[in-house]
Amino acid sequence: MAKFESVSVLGAGVIGSSWATLFLAAGLQVNVFEPAKEGERAVREYIERAWPIMETLGLTQNGNPQSIHFHSSAKKAVRDVQFVQESIPERLELKHQLFAEIEPYLSTEVIVASSASGLLVSEMQKGWRNPSRFLLGHPFNPPHLIPLVELLANEQTADGVLEAAEVFYHQVGKVTIRVKREMPGHVANRLQAALWREAIYLVQSGVASVEDVDKAVWAGPGLRWAAMGPHMLFHLGAGPGGMMEFCKRYQDSFHRWWADLGEVELTPHLAKMLTDGIEAEAKGRDVQRISAQRDALIVNMLHSTRGLRDEKE
Repeated sequence: MAKFESVSVLGAGVIGSSWATLFLAAGLQVNVFEPAKEGERAVREYIERAWPIMETLGLTQNGNPQSIHFHSSAKKAVRDVQFVQESIPERLELKHQLFAEIEPYLSTEVIVASSASGLLVSEMQKGWRNPSRFLLGHPFNPPHLIPLVELLANEQTADGVLEAAEVFYHQVGKVTIRVKREMPGHVANRLQAALWREAIYLVQSGVASVEDVDKAVWAGPGLRWAAMGPHMLFHLGAGPGGMMEFCKRYQDSFHRWWADLGEVELTPHLAKMLTDGIEAEAKGRDVQRISAQRDALIVNMLHSTRGLRDEKE
């Protein structure tokens, strides 16, 4: 399959700007459509802030931050590109309007992937006359650092499109998974939603503070999850007997814990409780400073695990 050389980014908020950074670092020609006032300035500033991080990861050897072109309309931005990454706001009517606008201007072989986290592929496909080249390509924020992309196609997707999308994402350094069946939240968001629900319940129930619940994750299982997923980790948790022995040994404990997991609703009162807790945890640091600290930690983890990951793959 031919190497991808050009991509269009439709919608360049936080997610789209991060995608644009990654694509530029990978050596692609990038067309951007972002209708917001001062959109071009915001995107260029995002790339400028993120580029040194990409350099430290060794991801910019073929990249050029100037290989970016901004367009006043989406239909102009998609002309003559091989791949389109759509990341506009998650309102179905906006997605449908955008798809109807660009469809007549797409080349016959172009692939369009949506970054949508809360919408279903079957819902979005209704905005196309021919949805055969459209699929889900959902990243994890920020896409220029977090490797994961969730891919989902269905019976309306043409043969070979899913495989070609995998080639594209692997070319720009991503790790892909195939979501086999449509489900709200896909895979990763459902996992983090389940964890957050219980994290909130522990705070609401007075078991631990917001800060200590966060500590319990990053200083405990979060470190293991950065290395391997929960199934493999539990496979290792009972010695030579592996997963079967783990299930036998701990089934009663897990049944008790699962039966006791909490149900929560994000009421204004609960939102205020969480806000107060996170302000105490932040200790005066603003969002930009905390984001920079997050990114630095992610970069260090990526440096540490890259060789092992390559060996594993």
